[in-house]
Amino acid sequence: MIRTVITLLAHDLAVAFKNKTIYLILGIPIFVYATLTLVDPASAHHTHVKIALVRTEACAPVVLESLQRAPDSFSICWAADEKDATRLLKAHEVQCILIPDGHDATRLRLTVARPGSLETLGILQGFSALQAAAEGRGPNWIAVVRTLQSSSIKRQTLPTWILMMVLLVGFIVLPTQVAEEKEKQLLLGWLQTPVRETEWLAAKLAYGIVLMLVSVLALQLMSGETACAHGVGFLAMLCVGGFCFGAMGICLGLLCRNQASARTLGVLCYLPLLLPAALSDLSQKLQAIAPLVPSFHFYEPIHAMLLEDSGPGAFLFSWISLLAIGLLACLASHRLIQKRWLM
Repeated sequence: MIRTVITLLAHDLAVAFKNKTIYLILGIPIFVYATLTLVDPASAHHTHVKIALVRTEACAPVVLESLQRAPDSFSICWAADEKDATRLLKAHEVQCILIPDGHDATRLRLTVARPGSLETLGILQGFSALQAAAEGRGPNWIAVVRTLQSSSIKRQTLPTWILMMVLLVGFIVLPTQVAEEKEKQLLLGWLQTPVRETEWLAAKLAYGIVLMLVSVLALQLMSGETACAHGVGFLAMLCVGGFCFGAMGICLGLLCRNQASARTLGVLCYLPLLLPAALSDLSQKLQAIAPLVPSFHFYEPIHAMLLEDSGPGAFLFSWISLLAIGLLACLASHRLIQKRWLM
């Protein structure tokens, strides 16, 4: 009995190595550990902060002098009015806006882009240290903290859920289905008919985009957050993101021999694309690394259009990069089909 159990166990382990399940078991902990090492430690100092000040709203001299005495921590960008300062904040040219709150010039209203982010916490800590060095203890300079994102928690988390669903379709659903068609020789059968490689590829891309749009629409309907100031641009970005990640998922499925391999490699690609973009607000290190990941160039425009009312034209590089990556993945997929890779 023991010999039989050991034999079956060895067989299962061999199958795990063959279908790459063991890579999934080992790869996820390694990636999570690597991601956590990038998160800023609790003792990390805040970085340089760019502050927008309005010329018509003069702050107290002690505040201005303190900011000018700390050029390594703060720099001042003057704006014509509050509307111009808000434009700078939305364009990420500054990290916050500082305006006197009422008639007391020492009581300030701080406006930030995202509430609860590590960047906002660092700005508040920096002002607290600046005030302590200038005046010691006393009434806080920051009287009110206002954010550009005044929406509900459902709307604030909606971009993350959208990213999760788009990547789920692109790297779990599509690769598995493509690998299944290869494993059962359905793809080879299609290619023996008058169906061309480009037609099959276009159908798979359309299928992935439709699934992504349906999932995003369901998320918005269930959350009750269907309003968007730039609906056409938002829809276009969903289609471009679906094209990019769908093409990458099809290419991944064509590289695999069976469904098990496609699922394993899909998850190994899913997490590295999801976590840096979704957690970029929690760490300054991840904020520097996230732009290197293609998913960030989809997440950032979606986040800005839903929560900051930014226009799609502000993310030209994101449009170009997503389209370029999608086209490269399509060319690679077409080449794999022409070579009948593992078919």
